[in-house]
Amino acid sequence: MTRIERHLLCLACGAALLLSACANPPAAVKTADGGNSPTPAAVTSPAATGLVYPKAPRGAVVDDYHGTRVADPYRWMEDVDSPAVREWVQAENRTSQPLLESIPQREWVKQRLATLWNYERFDIPAKQGSRYFFRRNDGKQNLSVLYVADDLTAPGRVLFDPNTASSDATISLDQFEPSPDGDVVAYSLSDGGTDWRTWKFRRTRDGSDLEDVLQHSKFWDVSWARDGLGVYYTRYPALANGKGDDAAQPKVYFHKLGEPQSRDKLVYAVPDHPTRTPSAEVTDDGRYLILTLEEGYAANGVRVLDLTRKDAKVQPLFEAWDALYAFIGSNGNELYFFTTQGAPRGRVIAVNPARPQAANWRTIIQETDLALEYAEYVGGRIVASYVKDAHSYVRIHERDGQLVGEVPLPGAGKVAGFTGGGQVTETFFSYMDYLTPERIYRYDTAANKATVWRSPTIPASTSAFVTEQVFFISKDGTRVPMSITKRRDARQDGQQPVLLYGYGGFDVALTPVFRPNVLVWLEMGGIYAEANLRGGSEYGQAWHLAGTKLQKQNVFDDFIGAAEYLIREGYTNPEKLAVHGRSNGGLLVGAVVTQRPELFGAALPAVGVLDMLRYHTASANARQWSSDYGLSENAEEFAALYAYSPYHNVKPGTCYPPTLVTTADHDDRVVPWNSFKFAAALQNAQGCANPVLIRVETRAGHGAGKPVWMQIEDFADQWAFLAKALKMDSKAIGAAGG
Repeated sequence: MTRIERHLLCLACGAALLLSACANPPAAVKTADGGNSPTPAAVTSPAATGLVYPKAPRGAVVDDYHGTRVADPYRWMEDVDSPAVREWVQAENRTSQPLLESIPQREWVKQRLATLWNYERFDIPAKQGSRYFFRRNDGKQNLSVLYVADDLTAPGRVLFDPNTASSDATISLDQFEPSPDGDVVAYSLSDGGTDWRTWKFRRTRDGSDLEDVLQHSKFWDVSWARDGLGVYYTRYPALANGKGDDAAQPKVYFHKLGEPQSRDKLVYAVPDHPTRTPSAEVTDDGRYLILTLEEGYAANGVRVLDLTRKDAKVQPLFEAWDALYAFIGSNGNELYFFTTQGAPRGRVIAVNPARPQAANWRTIIQETDLALEYAEYVGGRIVASYVKDAHSYVRIHERDGQLVGEVPLPGAGKVAGFTGGGQVTETFFSYMDYLTPERIYRYDTAANKATVWRSPTIPASTSAFVTEQVFFISKDGTRVPMSITKRRDARQDGQQPVLLYGYGGFDVALTPVFRPNVLVWLEMGGIYAEANLRGGSEYGQAWHLAGTKLQKQNVFDDFIGAAEYLIREGYTNPEKLAVHGRSNGGLLVGAVVTQRPELFGAALPAVGVLDMLRYHTASANARQWSSDYGLSENAEEFAALYAYSPYHNVKPGTCYPPTLVTTADHDDRVVPWNSFKFAAALQNAQGCANPVLIRVETRAGHGAGKPVWMQIEDFADQWAFLAKALKMDSKAIGAAGG
């Protein structure tokens, strides 16, 4: 598993790592009235809002954490399928939706979102055998379509169209992996936004499916045997009802094409630790099976199996759990890995599995003053992608470490790609920034030359806008970067509406990404700011760890520092400043709003982790996040979590900014009761006329695979809410662009 694939397992991206056995939560202490069920007499008060919120009874559950009694009045909401919770969700949607749809700016925003999403776009191609596989969206499709082409100049033909899989485009194509000869493609589907995946296999020649179907898998790709006769994959055991059991530890299996899944061969089960999760990848030459063991985001282990020997046993490769190790390729007996071992900003090493001791490692790429985000072995060379002050910077090295040169890039943006294997002569990468949609480049590894393969044209001009990077000083003196995108002629008169976005977690760097919804915000007359907070990987492992566990408050201090900078430098004022974040970023928004409510004019916490004392009890995968958050079972970590947990820090009578909480009822990554409990607590506590709304999407999950129509409706509501909350001139909406 490469490091960029590890990033796809984070909260903000395509999937979250899962975890098996969850620790038992602290016992609920029942009060005299019986305790665990809600008390009907207690209902949400509208305070001075003018809104009558749906009834949300406050139960009497109190937990004892290390001698501290903590009330949890909305514990009943954790039973998300109960009639009481479903009724509350429906009532909240009946409250919020008419209000959002009545905002005058919403219709323009919705139409403009639909227009700006309507452009032809491509994903990075994958080549196997003589064929190229890629996703394409013609601009009018809710979900991108999988194509296959015999050469790069051909338009290709449709291999799988997920838009036809359901009437509402909620069955999405998640991953695909062609066989080594390109004759068969393994592809996975997600139904309704769930993290559960169903794998199928399709013939390239005629688009027909084999009978093979793999169930009970979640986040990991399959890896083909080099003969193309089967795949290695990770799956969970099945429950009696036929569903996957993600409370149990998954295992690695081999599926032989043509046989039922029930006959799949068990290849590897972690024998010595119940909370570590294995995944498998076959080396390009088919000699080794690389088994990566995951538990959190700070360190991992790697074991290896020699596939050329029938009697071979799994052997340890990296067992110290002292750093991150990500497999990037092989050449004969040398296995290449990205690692942070002895190099907080990352390096690349070569390891012989017959002599895996650290003394025998060969360093190929030394640690530098830049953070190495990921590396790939392609075309006999190593591509090293760095983060340089929150944008991508790519170098090419020979296997002996000699620097070949830099990959020419069109600007200070985000780069991804460079996959294909050590023997290929061509690979592909993408580039984008805040104002440039994703371009796809073909890269000649031998010549170190990049040429444009696909460059989309959007139905708008971005020439009126510009991105600038600034640095501000956080509370403890740390220098933090932030990108600000705005009209070139925007005044710094303290009166501009600003949307501040952040994440700050799980070793993920925020590098520039083009989003149609952000362009719409700019056209509304807004300024978009993105802060590179600690907890990410912008400056290496130390930057990440400085925003985790007992240091998590640094992330919130950085975000507050970004807000104060924007106000101090005259970009905006508190009444015109909105904050937005998703998932771990939803936690970020919840934390800063409860800590500094007077600093913000509006808040958009989306699919957030908001109950920090019980987040890990929600699902098996959630406990994996404890490497960033810590656990309430630990007394020291409990104190840190309790100090910032948004749900537990809502104070009655406080004037909170206008807040729109968004989540989805099918989110099985950050379960929606995080948002339910926070919204109910905020509605009950609100001490002024500012609205607190919650919008709950149905037939959607955490975000991956969400159809375009659903994204348009979601952002139309959010941006309209901001337009009203920040008192944006309805006549000026759209005058800034478009």
